Amino acid sequence: MNRCNSITNRESGFTLIEIMIVVLIIGTLLTIALPNFVRARQTARVKSCITNLKEINTAKEQWAMDFRKNNDDSPTLDNLTTEGADSGRYLKRWPSCPEGGNYTIEEIGKSPKCDVAGHVL
Repeated sequence: MNRCNSITNRESGFTLIEIMIVVLIIGTLLTIALPNFVRARQTARVKSCITNLKEINTAKEQWAMDFRKNNDDSPTLDNLTTEGADSGRYLKRWPSCPEGGNYTIEEIGKSPKCDVAGHVL
């Protein structure tokens, strides 16, 4: 009986080598996947910011058509959002840059800008 118990005890559980191989495989997968994840996240942030700039530009152009404004005119934040005098027909809320940048509306006919490098419409 002792012989059967000793065989069973030796076969149960993982060896140190097996655990080290699993840790090595997980580390290799992380080394491959992490840079791709970071790159995809950065690309998504830039695309989100560009989408926000397009939304601001569309709201600005609609405001200019509704009030017959010239290319020299520039709407204010209040003109475009729900808090403004125009009762927010253009933007329900002011969008925010995913990287913490600030948006500048600019004049009619010019694209709005973000102060984060690479976020260009």
